[in-house]
Amino acid sequence: MNIYVLVKRTFDTEEKIVVKNGEIVDDGAEFIINPYDEYAIEEAITVRDEHGGEVTVVTIGDEEAEKQLRTALAMGADKAVLINTEDDLDEMDEFTVAKVLAGYLEEQDVDLILAGNVAIDGGSGQVGPRVAEMLGINYVTTITKLDIDGTDVDIVRDVEGDSEVIKTSLPLLVTAQQGLNEPRYPSLPGIMKAKKKPLEELELDDLDIDEDDVEAKTETVDIFLPAEKEAGRILEGELADQVSELVSLLKNEAKVI
Repeated sequence: MNIYVLVKRTFDTEEKIVVKNGEIVDDGAEFIINPYDEYAIEEAITVRDEHGGEVTVVTIGDEEAEKQLRTALAMGADKAVLINTEDDLDEMDEFTVAKVLAGYLEEQDVDLILAGNVAIDGGSGQVGPRVAEMLGINYVTTITKLDIDGTDVDIVRDVEGDSEVIKTSLPLLVTAQQGLNEPRYPSLPGIMKAKKKPLEELELDDLDIDEDDVEAKTETVDIFLPAEKEAGRILEGELADQVSELVSLLKNEAKVI
């Protein structure tokens, strides 16, 4: 079985985000594999171990993303592909990323594609479904269980705290929700083996993709941090006076009524 995992390099969840002049400053910041993508990697390895085949992790970015790909290889993936867009694309949105990934995947013999449900930075959850649409294959999002029998697939997906059971078939793209599995930590032997596993670097020219065909459809106008929260206020006095003061504050200060 040919299994592909879409991986994104994101800020460490403990990293403090700094915005300067409308841009996110990432100098010296720590980066990790998007946590939801770790569930996808773990599930891909589990499927491979059960059904045979090969797991290839794919990402878009610059050479800095090699570290995250090597981590995925240390977890147990077989191969990695870096599509380096540093010299070709200044701006990318979900359309751009999906179009580039689909351009690579449409030339592969794909049985199963896994991705994280969302990325913790943008949180749009668009890339996986867009890729599936571009490839013309089935897709199911936010899955919490995956069972494969031949080309038949049984899936349980999360639907706002409840569950939905879906039957579908390969080829298929799924996005992983928290609870699908427990991602493994790279072991020392895994880290050593990862250094020898193949990591292929491609550019848009290698995929016969024209920059104009993947130009971003959206424009980021501004980036800013939310305003700092003010300290809470405790109202005192008789209950009727507190209610009157609360209504006044909501109307005149918070301006929500």
